[in-house]
Amino acid sequence: MKKIWLGALSLIFLYGCSSYESSNQASSALPKGVTLIEETKADPNKVMIPYSKYRLDNGLTVILAPDDSDPLVHVDVTYHVGSAREEVGKSGFAHFFEHMMFQGSEHVGDQQHFKIITEAGGTLNGTTTRDRTNYFETVPSNQLEKMLWLEADRMGFLLGAVSQKKFEIQRDTVKNERAQNYDNRPYGLIWEKMGEAMFPEGHPYSWQPIGYVEDLDRVDVNDLKAFFLRWYGPNNAVLTIGGDIDKAQTLAWVEKYFGSIPKGPEVDKAPKQPAVLPNDRYVTLEDRIRQPMVVIGWPTTSYRGAKDQAVLEAMADAIGGGTNSLLYQKLIKTQKALDAGAFNDCNELACNFYVYAMGASTDKDGLKTLYNELLAALNEFEKQGISEERLKQITGLSESGAVFALQSVKGKVSQLASNETFFGQPDRLEQQLQQIRAVTPKDVATAYDTFINGKHKVTLSVVPKGRKDMAVEPDNFVTPPRTLPNYSKITEEELVLRRPVDSFDRSVMPKVAQGVKAKMPELYSLQFDNGSELLGTETRETPTVEIHFQLPAGDRYVAEGKEGLAGLTASMMEEGTTTRSVEELQAELDRLGSRIGFSAGAYTTRVSVSALSKNLPETLTLLEDTLFHPAMKQQDFDRLKAQTLEGLVYQHQKPSWMASQATREVLFGDSVFGRSSDGTEASIASITLDDVKRFYRKHYTPQGAQIVVVGDISPKQIKKQLAFWQSWKGEAAPLIRPEAVAPITGQHIFLVDKPAAPQSIVRLVRRGLPFDATGELYLSRLANFNLAGNFNSRINQNLREDKGYTYGASGYFASNREVGAIVFSAQVRANATIPSIEELLKELKNYSKNGMTDDELEFMRLAVGQQDALTYETPSQKASLLSSILTYSLDKDYLKQRNDIVESVDKTTLDKLAAKWFDPSQYQIIVVGDAKSLKPQLEKLNIPIEELEITQ
Repeated sequence: MKKIWLGALSLIFLYGCSSYESSNQASSALPKGVTLIEETKADPNKVMIPYSKYRLDNGLTVILAPDDSDPLVHVDVTYHVGSAREEVGKSGFAHFFEHMMFQGSEHVGDQQHFKIITEAGGTLNGTTTRDRTNYFETVPSNQLEKMLWLEADRMGFLLGAVSQKKFEIQRDTVKNERAQNYDNRPYGLIWEKMGEAMFPEGHPYSWQPIGYVEDLDRVDVNDLKAFFLRWYGPNNAVLTIGGDIDKAQTLAWVEKYFGSIPKGPEVDKAPKQPAVLPNDRYVTLEDRIRQPMVVIGWPTTSYRGAKDQAVLEAMADAIGGGTNSLLYQKLIKTQKALDAGAFNDCNELACNFYVYAMGASTDKDGLKTLYNELLAALNEFEKQGISEERLKQITGLSESGAVFALQSVKGKVSQLASNETFFGQPDRLEQQLQQIRAVTPKDVATAYDTFINGKHKVTLSVVPKGRKDMAVEPDNFVTPPRTLPNYSKITEEELVLRRPVDSFDRSVMPKVAQGVKAKMPELYSLQFDNGSELLGTETRETPTVEIHFQLPAGDRYVAEGKEGLAGLTASMMEEGTTTRSVEELQAELDRLGSRIGFSAGAYTTRVSVSALSKNLPETLTLLEDTLFHPAMKQQDFDRLKAQTLEGLVYQHQKPSWMASQATREVLFGDSVFGRSSDGTEASIASITLDDVKRFYRKHYTPQGAQIVVVGDISPKQIKKQLAFWQSWKGEAAPLIRPEAVAPITGQHIFLVDKPAAPQSIVRLVRRGLPFDATGELYLSRLANFNLAGNFNSRINQNLREDKGYTYGASGYFASNREVGAIVFSAQVRANATIPSIEELLKELKNYSKNGMTDDELEFMRLAVGQQDALTYETPSQKASLLSSILTYSLDKDYLKQRNDIVESVDKTTLDKLAAKWFDPSQYQIIVVGDAKSLKPQLEKLNIPIEELEITQ
């Protein structure tokens, strides 16, 4: 069953402790000022992450986790400060400060942090939660010293570069982010409403990390500086480094760049603050949505790391986790709800337990019935509890999840950093699993009685605008006006700066050692007599296997008027077999910790299999049954069809979907490329179970199928285990009929109405080229890199950093085997719609006319040329690489060919392509926003306007 609403995910968070060797004395081999705290060695009998933990004299905790399997390193700096450390009236500061940390420091110029890492071939970001903020980058291993220099400079020398102007620009960016991800997104304000009702005013969890706009508007740059001085000391931070590192050299660099940074104020652990509700609270959120939703939350006395957290996670899984859960059986399978689930939201100071259900857009009677169905399901859970068998399945999933989490250096570093920040113990995997294995049915029953049964709760009704009558109950709680303290400006004199004293010149950026060369995985090929081919690579880093089977069953094979058929067929393949119900199938997969999934794409349907190596034979037995004996029951089809129709309703409410569909229709008209592969209400309504069966018989065939295998398995072993596949015989799928697309004449503005939207999506679009790996399309992408292809690109810097119009602007080339499109896009403040269009047109005109600068060319060469070290680290990345080789019949060394192009292409060639593809007069303009207010303004651009009604 495909989840419609993805705002609430039930995740199993694992906590515990691992064994370690302790040392209270600094080794004589360590740099001065660095003390070894503890060290763990690899144990083949345990699921664990080997590491060494050190502490600098200034309190900075350093964790090293060497892994030389790929020539890359991941650096994470986690500060133990999130929105929970903010003051009343200054919400959003932790997240706001995350933005400021990327704006340059005393020895790193404005906007240079992103540029330096991008130029190094790396990726970077930062995230803010209620309880911590982290900053991280993944780069080729020769760039490590430079990364440590960068992170140390913003830890020790940020404030000298912070200005009121930067503050105001980033304040606009944060406002745009809030508008894009909360105010202008369906259901985007659910957790703000729930937090305000669940926690008392002033509780650190009563507001969201994004904060309130009014709080950001009432402060200035000195408030931000004070926040930094209070929380951003080395003694409140964990520096974690993993990957291809030399421990001695890394520690020497860490001490050099971080050791002189003065300690900050002491930071005590915040007290646990569980929510306490005096009564049942009913709250209503009116939103621009069509499908009503009810969310119910209960406070618990649990917290992150508490013994009962694993119990609450198991209870959430039994109530609302997957096809075997109670809510699926009672609400979704019976079509009483489109979506339903349960999850335990656990944080450092408090945890809450939630259940939710979404109703259909056709439901005009309200949420009361759905609410009662939810409570009836919970009453049934009280009686039946959780079975030992289900607990075994949860354990299987947890054990495999722990192994899969070790596939990337980033995954390992993130776990070490988080556990050290919250518990002072970096590796807790083994005891996390022990904690889960120890959960009993009695524990779950006790937790239900303690926290849920008859306890006060918050019930939130999300209803369409103007339909408060649909709420579960009339509101008995309304968020009271905020009681804000008097604002007192902070003067420069009140800010006591802490300045490091160094014996070296920090303004000199470290030089990079010899460039690293990513090693292409060693590949093997197999050809099967039934017309399918296999490309694989063997890797022993984790005992896992990932297999992708690609069948000639994509959307492109679907007849006009039946759009959505490929997706519906893929969904039906997950509804059990003639010998196993979907519940039995899922139970076996959970016990094994395996995954089997079907998903339709443009040209293929992908069958994805993930398993521990030891469980692959059993998993493939289940795949064989699923692939060859699908149940194809009418009642399952009717339910999936209804869910698919409602899924369209949900997607079509999103401004981003509206912009994408407008792009398809404007560029490709009434051709197959102009129609949404998800289908329309009319096309889905026309599909029958017989259509699905016919599509399955014609297109689920080994003829022309492609298989990708990555993992801990040899070619000989995989050939043996795929014997069932080799014996499968089938006819070739029907050929795709080429389709011509009518030419576009004249430039127009296409206006799509999203009434009262606080933001507009602005797009400039034109037709591009079909896919090629090393030809004109690839070269054109290189030409676009500095225009709109990275954070420091001209368009993003203009609209986000200079003007503050948007949270982000980008441009990209989209392509398949037959057609392509070029899209420049930004989601902007509604009152910045026209200026944003003008700036986009201006940037394209300048770039197409004058081309790139010499500096931009060199930046592109360095940035793109060093990315391969990060390209195929994980099995999924390797599988994607192999899939591309098969899909497009690429040379196995095509990445090397691309690198040769990057190194040798000249500026003249790229400038010619810029002139050809970025001429603004060749672009159609799409605007999704409030048509009533925007149309009079758009008319001033003197470009013909067409109001476009998106096909539903």
